[in-house]
Amino acid sequence: MSDARFDVVGIGNAIVDVLSHEDDAFLAHHGMTKGTMALIDADAADKLYGEMSTGVECSGGSAANTIAGLASMGGRGAFIGKVRDDELGKVFHHDIEAIGVHFPTTAATDGASTARCLINVTPDAERTMNTFLGACVELGPNDVDADVVRASSVTYLEGYLWDKEDAKAAFVAAAELAHEAGREVSLSLSDPFCVGRHRDSFLALVEGHVDILFANEEEILALYQVETFDEALQHVRGHCKVAALTRGEKGSVVISGDEVHVVDCDPVDHVADTTGAGDAYAAGFLFGYTNGHADDLAHCARLGGIAAAEIISHFGARPQTPLNEVVAAKLG
Repeated sequence: MSDARFDVVGIGNAIVDVLSHEDDAFLAHHGMTKGTMALIDADAADKLYGEMSTGVECSGGSAANTIAGLASMGGRGAFIGKVRDDELGKVFHHDIEAIGVHFPTTAATDGASTARCLINVTPDAERTMNTFLGACVELGPNDVDADVVRASSVTYLEGYLWDKEDAKAAFVAAAELAHEAGREVSLSLSDPFCVGRHRDSFLALVEGHVDILFANEEEILALYQVETFDEALQHVRGHCKVAALTRGEKGSVVISGDEVHVVDCDPVDHVADTTGAGDAYAAGFLFGYTNGHADDLAHCARLGGIAAAEIISHFGARPQTPLNEVVAAKLG
């Protein structure tokens, strides 16, 4: 892996989060259910965006958050995701390159606008989200930069993007390119409902193309349609080279062949927001894996746990303290 230009290239949804402070009356006026996330269309997104108070805009998206975490660890990252040539597209492009991530995807000049997650924070600190997926779901095989994939030790695929046929084709094309170049492929299952919608095709993807699988307990149970975590462990063994399974406060379990590593979570004084914890875990794990610790999966899991702990200690899905500094303080 030492000959790679990048440690990891992520392929996923390119979303800009727009956060504003609103009152309960604003939520009621727009028919929102507090604390939930709803998918909305372009017209609804434009209308809501226009009526929100002055907000803060920052780049998001699951795989993009993982690559941001990798960069914060000191890793070399790249990201492939679709934006439009609009104002939010420029925000996403600026933000991801400003943290040192290579972003080669050409912005679309027509079609849907850049994806956005409109987050309304009420005085009780509750987040209510409305997401317009926009341009990012139009990503297809032509958006996969073959040179970047070949130059990356690991290609990391975001399960959320698996809904569209073009995106599925892009994932398979990227996986084949990676393996032809002697690289590895990783997948995050992303969400149990996503798994439920695409179980059979996810299974085929995992068994045919994936070396490193990330999933939480709900997701892995949904994938194999079993009742217990131990049953899921038996199913996933042998389906991919490495399975890194997170269990919240129980830590994580990493399986590779006959190896099983049970790693405690990293304690935090206060859990403020669990959004992005899985993304951060993948960032820490893959940083370790691509930087000399592929033979020490317990260490990779420990790095993942440290990264996840930093994320859940504050609001927002990206690090507030550089993760390389957090790791240095924890491990010396």
